[in-house]
Amino acid sequence: MALLAWLASPSAMAAEDSSYSRDVPAIYPNTVYWGDTHLHTRMSLDSNGMGNKALGPDDAYRFAKGELITAESGPAVKLQRPLDFLVVADHAENLGVMPRLEAGDPRLLNTKTGRRWYEQSRRYPLRLAEALQGTAEYFGEVIQSVFDLKSLRRRSFFWDGFTGKSIGDENFRHSVWSEVAATADRHNEPGLFTTFVGYEWTPDGIHRVVVFKDGAEKVGKILPFSAQDSSEPEALWSFLHRYEIQTGGEVIAIPHNSNVSDGKMFAVRDSVGRPIGRTYASQRSRWEPLLEVTQIKGDSETHPMLSPTDEFADYETWSTWSNPRGRVSKSEAGQEKKRAEYARSALKLGLAEQARLGTNPFKFGMIGSTDAHTALSAVAEDNYWGKFSLWEPSPHRLFSRVDEWGWRGWDMAAAGYAAVWATQNTREALFAAMKRRETYASTGPRMVVRLFGGWDYQPQDAWRPDLVKIGYAKGVPMGGDLTHAPKGKAPSFLIRAVKDPDGANLDRAQVIKGWRSRDGDLHEEVYNVALSDGRLEGRDGKAPPVGSTVDVKNASYTNSIGDPELAIVWTDPDFDPSELAFYYVRVIEIPTPRWTAYDAKVFKLKDIPPEVPMVTQERAYTSPIWYTPG
Repeated sequence: MALLAWLASPSAMAAEDSSYSRDVPAIYPNTVYWGDTHLHTRMSLDSNGMGNKALGPDDAYRFAKGELITAESGPAVKLQRPLDFLVVADHAENLGVMPRLEAGDPRLLNTKTGRRWYEQSRRYPLRLAEALQGTAEYFGEVIQSVFDLKSLRRRSFFWDGFTGKSIGDENFRHSVWSEVAATADRHNEPGLFTTFVGYEWTPDGIHRVVVFKDGAEKVGKILPFSAQDSSEPEALWSFLHRYEIQTGGEVIAIPHNSNVSDGKMFAVRDSVGRPIGRTYASQRSRWEPLLEVTQIKGDSETHPMLSPTDEFADYETWSTWSNPRGRVSKSEAGQEKKRAEYARSALKLGLAEQARLGTNPFKFGMIGSTDAHTALSAVAEDNYWGKFSLWEPSPHRLFSRVDEWGWRGWDMAAAGYAAVWATQNTREALFAAMKRRETYASTGPRMVVRLFGGWDYQPQDAWRPDLVKIGYAKGVPMGGDLTHAPKGKAPSFLIRAVKDPDGANLDRAQVIKGWRSRDGDLHEEVYNVALSDGRLEGRDGKAPPVGSTVDVKNASYTNSIGDPELAIVWTDPDFDPSELAFYYVRVIEIPTPRWTAYDAKVFKLKDIPPEVPMVTQERAYTSPIWYTPG
C-alpha cells in the first residue's frame, strides 16, 4: 500500500511530468526519397530504334533497385546507389510495337505498316556493338541513318510511328498495357521500392509523363491516351478526369523539356489560340502540379537571355532542336518565346495570370528525371550511360552530331533525379507528396534540401536539431502557400542544405524571388543567402567565386573548398505585402568534372574542341513557396 500511495503523490506526478523522454513525434514527411519519373525502355519506338533491343521494364526496375545487369552495348552495369522509386514512362504512341514486331506477332505483320517496318528492320539492322566499337566515320554514318527524317528510309523508319496511326487493334494495345501495369505491380515493394504505372504523351514540343497512383486493377481498365488521340493538353486533362471518375483512382501529368518546346509549354493561349481562361488555369494547376525542370536534354530553370544578371543562368542550356546551345533571336518575339519555355519565367507569368483570372495556371513544383531511353537511370557524371543506347559510353559519343536536329554529343547533360519528401516509401505517400509539391529537383547529386516559409522563424532555428518540427509548426514547406501577412512583418525562410554524402561540397544557397509589382510588371531577384568558406558579397551584390579544385586531365577534384552544410533563416528585405510573389531555393555545388572529362580520361580522347564544357557546377531547385496578399 505504501508503494501505491507514493505513485499517487504530488511529488511522483511532478517527477513524471519532468521526464526527459520526448513526446511521441508528430508524423512529418521526414525522409527524402530519390527516384526517376521518366525512363524509357525497348517498349518505346525511339528507344528500340536507336539500339535498345533487349532491355525492357523488368530490367529497368532491377537496375533501379541496385541489381547488376548487362547494358545493351555489352558491359555489366550497376547504379552506385539504388533509387527509391521509378516510373517507366514509355511513349504511348505505338507502345510495345517494336519488340512485338521483332517477335513476329501476326497481328502486326498482317498490317501494311507493320510488314514494312519488319522488312526494313531486317534489311537495315542496327548492330550497336559494331557501331560503338567501329570507326568514328562508321559511327557517324549510323547516327545519320537513324535520324534520316526526311525520307524515313534505312534505319529511321520508326519515326513515323509517332505521327501515323496506331499499329495493331485495341486487343493488341490492351495486351501491351496490361503487361506494362502488371510488371510495375510485380516490382512494387511497399516500404522498400516503389513503382508507378506511367507512360509519356508525346505531341510535338509539349510532352507530358502521365503517372498513376494505382495498380493494374484500376489502371488496366483504360488505354493510354496518346498524341494519336489528341495533341491538345485540354484533351489530356479530360482523359485524366475520366480516369478518376471511372476508377476512383488518382493520376497526374508532368510536363518536361519546356526548354525545347519552341515557345509552346507555357504559352498564355490555349490550344486554339485564345487567351487562357479561368477553366484552363484551374485545370492545368489541378492536373499538372509538377514540372520536370532538368534532364538529359538540358536544364529548364532559366535562360541567360531571360535572366541576364544571374551568373548561374547559363547551365546546360538548350534552346531548340535545331539550335541546342541557345543562340536565339534577342528580338521581342524571341524573348516572348523564351519566356514560355523556362520555369522561372513561367512562374512569373503565372503570377500575371493569377492577377487577371484569380487562378494561377503555372503553379508547379520542381523535380528532375532522366528521360534516358536505355532502361538505365544512370546520370552520375562518372557513371553516365547516355540518353539512347547509341550514346552509351564509347570513344565517339562526345564528338557525335546529328545535323538534322543540330545535336552534338557533348550537349547532353548527365541529369537528373526527383527528390520527394514523404512519410514512407509507398505509392500513396509519394504520390500525395508529389500532389502537394513537396519535392525538389537535382541535376544528379543527392544533396538534402529543406525549405520552409513563415512569419516567425528565428536565426537560431536554422541550427536546431528539431528543424523539421519547427519548420512545420511555424510555417509551410516547399510547395506551400503563405497569405495574410501580419502587419509589419516580412516572410522568413528556414533553409538547410546538406551535401551528397558521396559528392561535392556546397558553394552557395540562393533564394530566387519572382513578383508582380503594383503596376503589373514582373520581376525577379537572386539573393545569395548562404555562402561557403566564410565569403561575403561585395558592394555589387556578387559573391567572389568559390574557386575550383578540378583536375580536368585526371577527371578529379577535392572537397578542400566549399562547405558540407549550409543553413540560414533569411527574411525578404524587399517585401511588399500587396504584391504576388514566389520564392524557391537553388543550391549549387563547388565545381566538379563533367561527364565529358570522364570520357576524355577513360577513352584517352585528343583534340577536344575548346567549346566542350569539361567542368560543371551541379545544383538542386526546390519547389516554390507562393505568397498571395490576404
